[in-house]
Amino acid sequence: MSHIKRRQFLQFSASTLATLGLSQLDIIQQGQRYAKVLAQNTPRKLALLVGINEYPDGLPRLYGCVNDVRLQKELLIHRFGFNPKDILTLTNQQATRKGILTAFEEHLIKQAKPGDVVVFHFSGHGSQVVDPDRDSPDGLNSTFIPIDSQLPPGFPASGGAVQDIMGHTLFLLMYGLKTDNVTVVLDSCHSGGGTRGNFRVRSREGGEKLQPSQEELEYQKQWLGRLGLSSQDLITKRRKAVAKGVVIAAAKRDQFAADASFSDFYAGAFTYELTHYLWQQTGDEPVTRSIVNVGQSTKNLARTKGNTQDPELDVNLSKENTNAPIYFTKQKALSAEAVVTKATGNSVELWLGGLDSQSLEAFNKDAIFTVVDAKGGDRGLVKLESRQGLIGKGTLLNTAIQRVQIQPGTLLQERIRSIPGGLTLKIGIDKSLDNNTAQQATQALQALQRIESKPLGTVEVQYIFGRMTEERYQKLQTHHISKLPVVGSFGLFLPSLDQIVPASFGSSSETVSAAVKRLQPKLKSLLAARIVKQVLGNTNSSQINLRASINIAGSKEIISETFPIRGTNKDTVGSNQPSVSPVKFSDSGVRQLPLKTEITFQVENNESRPLYVSILVIDAEGEMTVIFPNDWSTSEDAAKVEAKQKRVIPQPDDGFKLTIGTPLGFSEVLIIASTAPLQNSLKVLKKIAKSRGLADRSVPIAVPDEVLDVTNSLLDDLDAGTRDGNNVEGITLPAGVRGIDVKKLAAMAIAFEVVS
Repeated sequence: MSHIKRRQFLQFSASTLATLGLSQLDIIQQGQRYAKVLAQNTPRKLALLVGINEYPDGLPRLYGCVNDVRLQKELLIHRFGFNPKDILTLTNQQATRKGILTAFEEHLIKQAKPGDVVVFHFSGHGSQVVDPDRDSPDGLNSTFIPIDSQLPPGFPASGGAVQDIMGHTLFLLMYGLKTDNVTVVLDSCHSGGGTRGNFRVRSREGGEKLQPSQEELEYQKQWLGRLGLSSQDLITKRRKAVAKGVVIAAAKRDQFAADASFSDFYAGAFTYELTHYLWQQTGDEPVTRSIVNVGQSTKNLARTKGNTQDPELDVNLSKENTNAPIYFTKQKALSAEAVVTKATGNSVELWLGGLDSQSLEAFNKDAIFTVVDAKGGDRGLVKLESRQGLIGKGTLLNTAIQRVQIQPGTLLQERIRSIPGGLTLKIGIDKSLDNNTAQQATQALQALQRIESKPLGTVEVQYIFGRMTEERYQKLQTHHISKLPVVGSFGLFLPSLDQIVPASFGSSSETVSAAVKRLQPKLKSLLAARIVKQVLGNTNSSQINLRASINIAGSKEIISETFPIRGTNKDTVGSNQPSVSPVKFSDSGVRQLPLKTEITFQVENNESRPLYVSILVIDAEGEMTVIFPNDWSTSEDAAKVEAKQKRVIPQPDDGFKLTIGTPLGFSEVLIIASTAPLQNSLKVLKKIAKSRGLADRSVPIAVPDEVLDVTNSLLDDLDAGTRDGNNVEGITLPAGVRGIDVKKLAAMAIAFEVVS
């Protein structure tokens, strides 16, 4: 057996792979490699999926663990070819200690033969207990908590035994499997339970005062006897590697695994990102590479919520499995946003597990999907009528497809997302505010247009309105946040309450109503940024063929690159790749750019038609600047990039340079390319430029006050381009929504961190 240590994996995850768009290259290249592989006889695939929400009193209730089970089940069936009869699920009251252990023995160990595939997934609370062998530095062993494990009376003042399932027990169960093709996914943690702002942590307090139960220790002794191992053998093997196969943990030992809210449902942040990524995969990349890429998306999602969450991987792979794909199973070579799970006449039920979590609000109603055959050919269209969580109901639009019985398992790819009018920004009210202050904040926020005030713990919120307390001030100091606001001031936190929105706090003497009034421009900017970043982004699904990058000015070194996966042609992959700039990475895997770094943008149009491009930068304070178009003396051609042409911004004769400046923190570049002219957007931007005396100049413009006008005009342009000509395909969009067609729009993002 060979194995990769966790430390080696973490070094790998900080490599350039995660930031150059190479995960997109992986998807295309692997898809090309495996698209022609014929179906072969496959081994049996067995899965045991456990999810617990309804923990008894004394343990914080969770909301997303049962959804994790459904996420994994649909993925295994429709992407990895598992037979539903071979997937056993245990949820809530079924997931007792005995129930989990018995199911592992009966369903996995007794049935799995050499060469078979085994998957075990657990979503729920994790903890730690004293390790009798004390073979780790802290003398503790991680556990996962079944539904019937309760804390001893008097804890934490006094200790005692708990009915947890230890990591040592899981090791023995894995060792007892007759196959090496084993994947274990643990979406839990042990770094401190309870809530963090608007999400719950999948952890229960544990440590030196908690001991494993006598039943647990006896169970381990029984398995040592069955396996012919001594206690010392077990210690030696545990210290070397996991028992066999792959163990994927949702977070590092000192981090929180988030039970996070997504639109109108909850799920594990890691499980959602893992399954979403695998729905978009087209080939069999090694599990090590998959987890690097999933880890990057998990980091990015956690960062938007103010959390830090880095998935970890431990492996013990046989020589023939060194480059094994995740779940040790070859994938179909088609990416998808949805799959048909039930069909009756023209009505279909859909599972929408392939949707980006940040774009869900564009898929509530009236979105259109393309029905694809096994080779990726269009077979028709499905219109989404409703969505609850990730379950959708839709209608077949084409008479041609109605004559052919559509089958469960048919894949669907996004065609048109429908952005509802009047999208709002949801602001949570900090629970630490007294009732009177909270009521004042709620009333003041609800008086603002397109702002919704929400109590925490009920729905997804983008930010939290609260007060800087002494405790939070001291905690934020440990995060090395510069320019911390004064204690007693009101402002905006990220959903975890562990990070603040820069420049959103006032003085300690400011009233609630005055604070909300002061925040109106900031909230407007944050709303516009949310619409552009979270609703438009379609890098996975766009069929536009272009590439965009940030470069170090005056060189061919790229800082980061992005492109639509489905739009990029084979002949452009890997061609003329520029060298990688040696800039550093932040802890979240994002490129760091020091102040005064001079950069350029490059857009390469590989289409046979012109594209109309906008480049927007949203800084750490939520302010938006239009980088391109930037020539306010010309017509609509100011935004045009001709077919088969590259455009570098700025060009030498533009009369300006792009230099990284304040504020410090995370910024995002949004690159939007449309096949239709951006006429409304240009009119609004030209008007702004004229009002500032820039009508005859070529220069980027910041739009703090007009940000919603710019955003709305951009959406109008994209909607007009979508509606134009679509009636010939039988597509009709109702009034009140804006349609975004993947054949006519690409919207991509590149994040970077500004550092001093």
